[in-house]
Amino acid sequence: MPRRRLGGRRKDVSAGLLVWRIRNVPEFLLAHPGGPYWARKDKGAWTIPKGMVDDDDDLLATAQREFREETGLVLDGDAEPIQPVTQSSGKVVHGFTVQADLDLAGFRSNDFEMEWPPHSGKMKNFPEVDRIAYFTYAKALEKIIGYQRPFIEELSARINAIAALQ
Repeated sequence: MPRRRLGGRRKDVSAGLLVWRIRNVPEFLLAHPGGPYWARKDKGAWTIPKGMVDDDDDLLATAQREFREETGLVLDGDAEPIQPVTQSSGKVVHGFTVQADLDLAGFRSNDFEMEWPPHSGKMKNFPEVDRIAYFTYAKALEKIIGYQRPFIEELSARINAIAALQ
């Protein structure tokens, strides 16, 4: 079945921000999904803050909006695109990088509502993201969901190339 297009863009497109900082070594900011399905998962469960791109929305504007909604944090700084990745479902995720040493004490995520427990008829609210943290390269590769690993690898290679020039 062909994918439906909205305004020339496939419906299954997301955009997000990979924030990074240097504290002795590069560190990458990742978000842990909220809700009961992710509660006991850690390795391979974290992600960049991201969300669905609405019809005709700008990819970077979507990534910035989703970052604010999922973290409650405001970013200043120039964003640079990194190569998009594709989930096994076919959804394409566009990433942008921003260097920022954020104070994570201001973290606050928006909520979503779902039936829980399943088939109970009871609706409950859960945070879209239940925690965020900076991780070193090795730890970020361990924590991030598999299909997003290329984001960390590409950004790390860029950081290393810049450091080699200095």
